Amino acid sequence: MRDIGVDVKIPSGEWDGDVNCPFYGSLRLRGQMLEGTISSVGMSRTITIERHNVRYMQKYERFEKRTSALSAHLPTCVGEVNIGDTVKVMECRPLSKTVSFCVVEVNGGGDQ
Repeated sequence: MRDIGVDVKIPSGEWDGDVNCPFYGSLRLRGQMLEGTISSVGMSRTITIERHNVRYMQKYERFEKRTSALSAHLPTCVGEVNIGDTVKVMECRPLSKTVSFCVVEVNGGGDQ
């Protein structure tokens, strides 16, 4: 177990030798920490997260809702996740074309 420098809950799952794990492997975390809701778990060791933003449109004097999606690496030591769970992700080096974040904490809250 390695200290990643961020105040998060220690994962309770087992490590399977994944080098892209911030807790047991050699992946370094840096940059921003974001929070979002899981919208897809279809890929291998990768999840898709949705973040909802509300911004003010000055021209129409109203607010608009926007949704952004990002892909994040899911280490096996973090445990099982379901669609609708809230997770914290942190920026890391690019792991693939679309994945530049890694899951560091699961807060639950899923419907399934």
